[in-house]
Amino acid sequence: MKSGKQRRAEIKRKRRQPMKERDSLANRSQPRRSPDRLIPVNEALLAPNNSYGVADFVTRGFYVDMPFRCVDCGKEEVWTGSQQKWWYEVAKGFMYSSAIRCRACRRKKRERRQEARRAHLEGILQKRNR
Repeated sequence: MKSGKQRRAEIKRKRRQPMKERDSLANRSQPRRSPDRLIPVNEALLAPNNSYGVADFVTRGFYVDMPFRCVDCGKEEVWTGSQQKWWYEVAKGFMYSSAIRCRACRRKKRERRQEARRAHLEGILQKRNR
């Protein structure tokens, strides 16, 4: 049977272990990749998150280019590290979201929404003017 003091020391060791692994993993990963593709994460600028964990890019400490296929047109695209940095840190996007549409399809979707909103507001104005 362990004493309370021994148990607390064991708990502290277990808590420190993931931190050491994360630090050693980040240090090992950085030299292998090309330095122009690594964009550091500024955790202070990320949107508040009520999750129990953190996203992969936070654990890694940097953003990396992520390939994806557009859900609308099927085109192969790359979500660059600088685009990710803007999305997560400037636009305060949800940290577990990722790109699913290419730029052209995002623009088309935005235009469709604006057109629908304009038509809706015109209809409301016509009703009020009767």
